[in-house]
Amino acid sequence: MSDKKPSRLSATIDLTKNGKHLGFVRLPHSVHRSAYGWLPIPIVSIKNGAGPKVLLNAGNHGDEWEGQLALGKLIRTLQPKDIRGHLIILPSSNFPAAMNGTRTSPIDGGNLNRSFPGDPDGTVTQQIAYFIEHSIMPGCDYAFDFHSGGSSLMYIPSALARRYDDPEKQKRSVERLQAFGAPISYIVTTPQGEDRTLSAGAERQGVETMGTELGGTGKVTPAALKVAEQGIKRLLAHVGVFKGKVTPPPAPTKILAVGGGDYYVYAPDGGVFEPLAELGDEVKKGQPAAAIHFHDTPWRKPTVARFERDGTVICMRIPGRTERGDCLFHLGSPWEDEAPAAAPAAAKPAAKRAGRKK
Repeated sequence: MSDKKPSRLSATIDLTKNGKHLGFVRLPHSVHRSAYGWLPIPIVSIKNGAGPKVLLNAGNHGDEWEGQLALGKLIRTLQPKDIRGHLIILPSSNFPAAMNGTRTSPIDGGNLNRSFPGDPDGTVTQQIAYFIEHSIMPGCDYAFDFHSGGSSLMYIPSALARRYDDPEKQKRSVERLQAFGAPISYIVTTPQGEDRTLSAGAERQGVETMGTELGGTGKVTPAALKVAEQGIKRLLAHVGVFKGKVTPPPAPTKILAVGGGDYYVYAPDGGVFEPLAELGDEVKKGQPAAAIHFHDTPWRKPTVARFERDGTVICMRIPGRTERGDCLFHLGSPWEDEAPAAAPAAAKPAAKRAGRKK
């Protein structure tokens, strides 16, 4: 536990016991219809003796369903005999947002993945962030956060990790991406959300991490869900937790790099977004990316947004209506061009890290 102020949230299950335990995190919430009520955030603990301790998180954004469904299936099928160590699973960590089907909480408008390290006396979303970072993460070896593009974006199903200066840490990170086996993976130099994300919280707690972007559009596709389900088991096997059989990825993951602002295309005006590129396209600097049409004054010439660098289109906006500043596209570039030594040809078993103290 952190030496900071204790969280007001508490679990209805004992997170230290062996076995499989299903319950809720109680978040005190006094409102008109329920003076002494609490919000029930689902939590599951599966423990079988000594081994790595892993946090599996989804529903950080409520409208990102792929990770939530994949973890739900894992909860229903996984038994203690299938693992070595300890899994703590938060399948819908921003529970109010998940129940509302929105990226942010309907209670306080909070974006959980921009709320870390949280505040024990703050808004509902800040209290959830504080509980995860200060009550759940300490003592974990790994924290894996499963995202997708949600309602406004669509990704090629991907896994992602930060860029590290430490070569050994970078190597382990890349090997986890390869083990997960998404069609593409990318290394991020300047993460969205800076130090306010769950992954940043893991870094502060000395916990190794990995994230995903598993599709999007606010719905679930069979292909993206398959990537999620199979990838999670491969990842858990790689870090030494899952003892069952895994399905090899159909092809090695393609590792890309994502740098600064020139990897993104933003709407220069409000209007209707006409994409001029598709997911997976290889594009060039200066190439037209999108036309923004003014349907309120259709005789007006559309504004054209352009790609600011060469790269692969890994993400694009979904809704047609857009406002100035909305993200339209997200690019990746070849990782080996930046760090060939950090991109080994094949994933290797993870080093034993269970029981390490920070």
